Amino acid sequence: MSDQLSESSTSRFVQTKEWNIHYNEAGEGDRHVVLLHGSGPGATGWSNFKQNLGALADAGLHVYAVDMPGWGKSETCPPDRLDHVEVAVQLLDALGIDKAAFVGNSMGGITTLRLAVEHPDRVSHIITMGPGSGPGAPKLFSAQDGPSEGMKILVQAYRDPSPENMKKIVEVMTFDARFVTDELAQERAANAQAYPEHLENYLAATAKFGGIIPKWFSLADLAKVEIPALLIHGRDDRVVSYEHSMQLVATLKNSRMVLLARCGHWAQVEHAEPFNRMVAEFVTA
Repeated sequence: MSDQLSESSTSRFVQTKEWNIHYNEAGEGDRHVVLLHGSGPGATGWSNFKQNLGALADAGLHVYAVDMPGWGKSETCPPDRLDHVEVAVQLLDALGIDKAAFVGNSMGGITTLRLAVEHPDRVSHIITMGPGSGPGAPKLFSAQDGPSEGMKILVQAYRDPSPENMKKIVEVMTFDARFVTDELAQERAANAQAYPEHLENYLAATAKFGGIIPKWFSLADLAKVEIPALLIHGRDDRVVSYEHSMQLVATLKNSRMVLLARCGHWAQVEHAEPFNRMVAEFVTA
């Protein structure tokens, strides 16, 4: 199956209670896995997880790579409606899914963790790659004061989504220079430029909330969660330092952490084969 997948062949839309949501779907059956992308300009479910969809489907999983409102082909999202946890619940309801494993990169990981706190009955497994652990615990997105190197470049690309700035994003998101291609930079730039309203609303949200996350989970609440959790983090992550996942694995009761050397913020891209294997084994165990 993995060799037959394309963006167009897996593309779907669903109308939830409040949103028209786009997603890419692969596989079948009742082992549902929802993949949530990060916050970068031009990010989509397909762009973040196209190297994972087929392999996870081949492992017997029913996989959904979602464009959150304000990203990709999903409808735009004004800052005062930015609540991805509510979107995730509505998505499950619209698709007729009682419970799913959630796999979240960066912003998607933060959504996954808060979803597990507020709606534990809808989450079978937690898998994260490079999420923050909360404001100031440790310092938000960085072991130092202020935004990390990666976050500064990300915001710059929202203001000017040129291929040059997109290449800078790919460079800071990855450890291995082989992933920094003109093709990927052009793809991300085209994705971002196709939806200027997404870019405007992101910048408005950061101005209003001081970041793209209007509501965080608390570590005290997270400590009560008993859902099995797999925390994957790149040792060389320049966007969100791996200390965040160390904080999370020390907090979550039923968790394990995998720290990948020679890996940046996109573990699912740079280490796709071991990532796919770990996720499939974790969810099907």
